[in-house]
Amino acid sequence: MKQIAKGKEPVSMLTYRKQVQASYHDYRDKEELRHAFLEEQGYICCYCMQRISLVQMKIEHFKPQSQYPELQLDYHNLLAACDGNQGSPPDLQHCDTHKGDEEMTLNPADSQKNCEEYIKYSSNGRIYAEHPFIDKDLNQILNLNTQTLVNNRCQALHTVIRELTVIKGKQAAWRVADVYKKIQAYEKKDNGKYKPYCQMIVYFLKKRFKKELATHSET
Repeated sequence: MKQIAKGKEPVSMLTYRKQVQASYHDYRDKEELRHAFLEEQGYICCYCMQRISLVQMKIEHFKPQSQYPELQLDYHNLLAACDGNQGSPPDLQHCDTHKGDEEMTLNPADSQKNCEEYIKYSSNGRIYAEHPFIDKDLNQILNLNTQTLVNNRCQALHTVIRELTVIKGKQAAWRVADVYKKIQAYEKKDNGKYKPYCQMIVYFLKKRFKKELATHSET
């Protein structure tokens, strides 16, 4: 999960929300919403960080519409999620599809609580948190440790490790300068897009090279 910085809501939503009996169901300019979410989130799912697109995404209500109807048109309550294996058995579903109407502790768009500070990753691709309620969000509500997601995160990490290890066709020790550049590449958008599973890569590299990177940043 990566922190999301919400921008200004589309004018069409702001205008529509002022109408009497305005509802999310009847709001017609959802494509404009999708474009805004994709730009904010760098074309990755708000929860699992896999690649999403205009035709492969869902609009997620962080606070469920069924319990918080007053937030159904609140732009800061809306996010872009992947399809979460919709149509598959529940144990294979994830993200918004698995979440349903359950409430969560950690909101990736919360400007007061950076989700990246609470989430940890293992080198085998698993995601977890030391805080029990947040760990419940990740494992039980969002089901982010389905085998497919674990494999995808692991593969993304191994790709980066190979890129840092094999230089000019030969095995070599990782240079701190190369690690630093790799972190920067995964922290920033490239042509408006984050790399899939970017935050896991950043977490792993920063943890492994914490002292060396701190020294490098000071020079």
